[in-house]
Amino acid sequence: MTAKKSKASVAVTVLWCGLLVGTLDILAAFANAYLSFDKGPIFVLKYIATSLFGVSAFNGGTEMVVCGLLIHYAIAYFFTALFIVLYPRLGGASQNNILIGVLYGIGIWLLMNLIVVPLTKTPAGHIHAKQVIINCLILIVMIGVPLSIFTSNFYSAKKR
Repeated sequence: MTAKKSKASVAVTVLWCGLLVGTLDILAAFANAYLSFDKGPIFVLKYIATSLFGVSAFNGGTEMVVCGLLIHYAIAYFFTALFIVLYPRLGGASQNNILIGVLYGIGIWLLMNLIVVPLTKTPAGHIHAKQVIINCLILIVMIGVPLSIFTSNFYSAKKR
């Protein structure tokens, strides 16, 4: 496989995997917000938009909803690309997709909640153990494990 084709196939893989895990993650976030807080998708997307616009995002209209969705997918694509690039460096650990997915999901939660979110304009909230567990499970099941499986399949097919 030529370098050009290889880069193109990685880009296509990132595109599709990012779309998949970003969609799974946001749908799970919508369900969690509704079941846990009786909040709908509009609230969730405006909450995401607070990262750039602060609490004024809640007073915005469609533009804040769209902005929240774009921010969400930008983050999903970033973590997807990072995973796909790092995956070949995992060595023997990459043989256990479930373990890698679990660790990646927890890693995303730690990075986002302990480093990234505090650097944004998102209002500070309290960390509750129940929501930490739910959010980690969402990241594990909706991003970590599917991404690990698809990336493993991608690199396996590339070797053939």
